Amino acid sequence: MNTAPSRERHDLPRAEARLGFVGTFARWTRRVIVGVVLIAVALVFGTAVRVWQVARIDDVSSADAIVVLGAAQYSGTPSSVFEARLEQAYKLYEQGVAPEVITVGGKQEGDEYTEAASGKNYLMSRGVPADSITAVEEGSDTLLSIEAVSETMGEQGINSAVLVSDPWHSLRTRTMARDAGLDAWTAPTRQGPAVFTRESQLHGIARETGALIWYQLTHFSADFPYTAGQ
Repeated sequence: MNTAPSRERHDLPRAEARLGFVGTFARWTRRVIVGVVLIAVALVFGTAVRVWQVARIDDVSSADAIVVLGAAQYSGTPSSVFEARLEQAYKLYEQGVAPEVITVGGKQEGDEYTEAASGKNYLMSRGVPADSITAVEEGSDTLLSIEAVSETMGEQGINSAVLVSDPWHSLRTRTMARDAGLDAWTAPTRQGPAVFTRESQLHGIARETGALIWYQLTHFSADFPYTAGQ
């Protein structure tokens, strides 16, 4: 007796069930992938908007100290990026925002001066008294610099700081400072290469968006050469 047609009839529902399961699994996999992509896009876009928003803030409320984030220096002469930050700090000091300016930043291999020392010398040349400037000669990136500043301010018994950097760097700097226990807000420079062109602005927002997301996910720094010391 030939039983092949009977077996085929029994196997057909099983095959259809398997195909149905595979199809359902594929649909849900596509939905999960699309969902993950949409969440990632929303995260990146939302962070970029926040970087842009905080970059526009100029909070000149009174503080214990004005903290200038370091950037490159050349044999004691601040780079154009660093000079723009120092000029902003000088203006804030002259306005009476804080009685002390803190410059921060170490040095690259082979450098004679630290970023903090060159920044202090620059401010002294502009007329800021030496005893009103503290040079924190540590930090090869934003996170290490902020942690060194937080420690120094703790030793001085002070806690509030207005942070000076480039506009697009403001949100990440402020986030790190608050995570380090400081009462911090921002008043970034409005001059220098970081704000000269629309291209430099877009580049700064994109770079800081990625760096901030990385920091929030890992609590490690993701500084590129620009932020570490241009």
